[in-house]
Amino acid sequence: MAARSKPPFRADHVGSLLRPKEILEARDKVAKGQMSKAELRKLEDKHIKDAVAFQESVGLKAVTDGEYRRYMWHLDFLEQIGGVEMREGTVTMKFQGVDFRPPTPHIVSKVTHAKSIMGPDFAYLKSVAKVTPKVCYPSPSLLHFRGGRGAISKEAYPDLEEFWADLARAYNDEMMSLAKLGCRYIQIDETDFAYLCDPKFRDMAKKLGEDPDKLPHIYAKLINNSIKGRPADMTVCIHICRGNFAGTWLAQGGYEPVADALFNEIDVDGYFLEYDDARSGGFEPLRFVPKGKKVVVLGLITTKRPLLESKDELKARINDASKYVPLEQLALSPQCGFASSTHGNPVTPDDQRKKLELVVNVAKEVWGGV
Repeated sequence: MAARSKPPFRADHVGSLLRPKEILEARDKVAKGQMSKAELRKLEDKHIKDAVAFQESVGLKAVTDGEYRRYMWHLDFLEQIGGVEMREGTVTMKFQGVDFRPPTPHIVSKVTHAKSIMGPDFAYLKSVAKVTPKVCYPSPSLLHFRGGRGAISKEAYPDLEEFWADLARAYNDEMMSLAKLGCRYIQIDETDFAYLCDPKFRDMAKKLGEDPDKLPHIYAKLINNSIKGRPADMTVCIHICRGNFAGTWLAQGGYEPVADALFNEIDVDGYFLEYDDARSGGFEPLRFVPKGKKVVVLGLITTKRPLLESKDELKARINDASKYVPLEQLALSPQCGFASSTHGNPVTPDDQRKKLELVVNVAKEVWGGV
């Protein structure tokens, strides 16, 4: 068996990296009016160049900008979509030991794509990368799940089908804007399929008037329409996340309730799946993955704790997963990013390096390359 010539690679990663202290301090200065946004961006450029060099130095074949320009993995993106207004959250997300009430997106007018949201960021990333640059952005489902129908203006959308169509079109426009700049690797960060594996979130959906059994199919169609017509050489993957905030998690439950829709109804090339501890369940739902087509990137290495996993343990788990998906359709990564928000997880830059090096080294030993 050999390395993969296109993404997702045998050794890959989800995207976000621990924010340098200098960036955090600069963001605080911008908030206080002590630094301009232009000065902040120049500083981000410098650190992103270093982050790319770091990722390349550990042997990764795909690199991101570490999400250094974002406060949080999804909010910075979603608030730039036309028709979206962020309002104070009404639902308290109970992470383990941490209560957090994120803003809830409300659709107040027609959803539009006014500009390329990630275009300028990708253009810079591409300019400093020697390997494949990857763009990560939040799933369109996030503009529905947290608030349901009640957070979507009935004046703007008396018929919800028009909302789905406009939302998919806005995302498709964003994808195409990136394609024109040369982007050939996109990762859609998706939480709602994971939440629909957890009874408490299924109950939340019901309270919002939604059917948790129908939502995976609705979201699958939405995602498909958002990525249709992409260049033949563009790879699109989905990362399924159960929450990643300051080392804590939000949802739990195996993939069984959504596996069929997730693996067979969504037209993507691969899946980054959390499998770093028992909260993600077993590998049995991987039996739904179509043979010979899609790649499953096993998120076996945790970004939530500094403890370094053993190679033997990782190889054993890869072997267990291969009972349901052929080894040639598998790859390895951390379960999530190291800093889904500026807060970061309770790991050090050295821990971060060791974990990414571990991904690369195990991939070489299992598949013969990355």
